[in-house]
This record gives sequence, structure tokens and C-alpha cells, in this order.
Amino acid sequence: MSRTPLPLMASDISAFAKSLRGQLAGLTAAPSHVELLNMLARSTGYRNFQHFRAQAIACGRLEEQASPDGLEPVDYRRVERVAGHFDQNAILLRWPARRSHQDLCLWEMWSRFEAGRSYGEKAVNAVLEARHGFGDHALLRRELCDAGLLSRTRDGRDYRRVEVKPSTEGAALIRHLAGRGGL
Repeated sequence: MSRTPLPLMASDISAFAKSLRGQLAGLTAAPSHVELLNMLARSTGYRNFQHFRAQAIACGRLEEQASPDGLEPVDYRRVERVAGHFDQNAILLRWPARRSHQDLCLWEMWSRFEAGRSYGEKAVNAVLEARHGFGDHALLRRELCDAGLLSRTRDGRDYRRVEVKPSTEGAALIRHLAGRGGL
């Protein structure tokens, strides 16, 4: 069986060394191969080697690169799961049951609105109807407003995209779905 190379990156070599030293100090004998893999993975911020491997494989499937500064790691497995709710044209097929997946879907919907532009309710509905396939644009509009991604006047006549930086997973999902011809 061939092995898939998994690059390991530590954003801070000093913290990596301290963590590894601390883990090795607690041992009475030399660590096994699996124990050493787990120690290396934990030293770079993963729960264990399996968590590291799953992230690396999902990252490769999404053709994403890990954040170069390493400050905000991206959960590529979650991004990959949420991307499964969209078709090949980046149309949202179904509203996810999990709240964390719903939040990522909202970032994708948010990205479809132009910055600084004023939208009427019919225009918002038109944008949302074009980007989903389950027939509930009102749900999406309400969720976008509740999440603070769209603002609206009290009478509902004026909607505007709120300019905030997407979460790291939200930005990764937007980039991934842009490759499907969605933007």
C-alpha cells in the first residue's frame, strides 16, 4: 500500500519544541511509532495523528492551502461536508440540520450580495432564489439578518450587506464554491 505524504507545518518552532519536549518528558520508555506520530500532531495543534491526517486529506481534496500564518486553522473536513450541500453550480440544495453548517452556508449566501449596494426585499429574494434549490428564500433572508450579515430597515424596504470578515471556514467555502462556477 502506498503512503500519502502529509506535510507538517508548525507556525512557531519554539512552541513546537516545548510541546514535544513536555510530552517526551512524561515517558519512561521510547515512544512507539504511533505515540510519536500523535505527539508530533499534538505539538502542532491537532488532537492526534488521525485528526491531523483527516484535515490534510480534506485540505488536499478541496485544493486549499493551510493558512500561512497558522493563527486561525481551517477545519477543512467541515468545509468539505458543507460543500456537499451545494451542487456543481454552487446552488444550495438543502438547508443543513447542524447550526455550524448553516452558518457556513450563510457566508456563501452573504458573498452573493454586492458590498455597499442597497437592495429592496424583492431584489434580496431574487438573489436568494437564484442561489438555492429548496424553495425557502424567506428562511435564508431571515437567517442572514439574524446572523448580522444583512441589515434591514424596520419597514423591510432597504437591505444591505454588512461588511464583516468571514470566518476562516466561511472564506474557505466561498473560495471552494467559486471554483464551481458560482461567482
